[in-house]
Amino acid sequence: MRFLAAALLLAAAQLPAQDRVASLLEELANAPGPPGFEEPVRQIMVREMKPLSASLTYDGLGSIIATQGSQGPRIMVDAHMDELGGVVRRIAPNGFVTMQMLGGWLDQALVDQRWIILGSKGPVRAVTGIRDIHVVPPDERTRVYPRDTLMLDIGASSAAQAAALGLEPGDPVVPDAPFAILNGTSNYLGKAWDDRIGCAALLEAMRRLASAPHANQLFFAITTQEEIGLRGAHTASQIVKPDLGIALEAGVTGDGPGARPEESQVRLGAGPGLFLYDASALPNRKLVAFVKSTAAAHSIPLQFDLVTGYGDDSAEIQKSNGGVPTVNLVVPVRYTHAHNGIVNRSDFDRMVDLLTALLASLDEPTVRRIRDFTP
Repeated sequence: MRFLAAALLLAAAQLPAQDRVASLLEELANAPGPPGFEEPVRQIMVREMKPLSASLTYDGLGSIIATQGSQGPRIMVDAHMDELGGVVRRIAPNGFVTMQMLGGWLDQALVDQRWIILGSKGPVRAVTGIRDIHVVPPDERTRVYPRDTLMLDIGASSAAQAAALGLEPGDPVVPDAPFAILNGTSNYLGKAWDDRIGCAALLEAMRRLASAPHANQLFFAITTQEEIGLRGAHTASQIVKPDLGIALEAGVTGDGPGARPEESQVRLGAGPGLFLYDASALPNRKLVAFVKSTAAAHSIPLQFDLVTGYGDDSAEIQKSNGGVPTVNLVVPVRYTHAHNGIVNRSDFDRMVDLLTALLASLDEPTVRRIRDFTP
């Protein structure tokens, strides 16, 4: 008993007191919000954005569009609120539940995981079970189980019991992976950093710019359904009609186990990142140069990356309003598109510094120069 008490005191001493930003990150990461079911995240963002906005509206897919400033270039800052998840497809007679995945999941990330189904009577806990080692033949022990063979076990023994819990086809499913500060470090563990980390960075830049001068019309867009086709960014940019766009996203680190150098060069804790290429978009070269010079002027470390299997909202912003200069800025995340990702607090803070500096530095001549393609 004495040992247990000492261990608990030691653990408590290793946990730093959470500040406002850490509490915000925890709330956003824990909130459920797969594509098309973003309401819990929307409520948090509206609560935080409304006091900082001159106006706040929505597009037809539920994206939030908040404004600051009434004259100057129309600058769109984007982050998406949805996360990877699923929806209930079918309830089997034995009470097990099948799931349609939403977003880019790896099949090996789905087995033996905890989930929460958002049913009509409240959350229902579930697990995607795994076959027992005692019965699996040797030739199956290294096999990846296809997603269509997995079922959610909710503890029910019949379809009627599942229905009594308030479940039906179409109910959203999210990972069950609570936020935690990792062992007294500045690394934060949680789900949905893609892209709640971008949502939080956008919000903190809004907070700073609410009382700081700038020469732009700023449109802060928190978009929906990015994980299933960049849909909210498409509709939001149709409304905003931006002159220039900045997307905030979760990056992909190359410093984890098994990573290869050509996959990613970004490291956790080495500063915010700038995408020079992804499968969906090429950034505007003049805007890239502007980001680099702004980061250097404010002594903000900046990482660069090119990832082939990646897409982001800047692709839709780029194609709107006759063509828009865009760039994708990222907070590095280790283990994206899985239940448990890790972000570094310094990377996040420096991203807020960078975004605030960019928005404060942009003005009509700068945007005109970036948009000028005259030979």
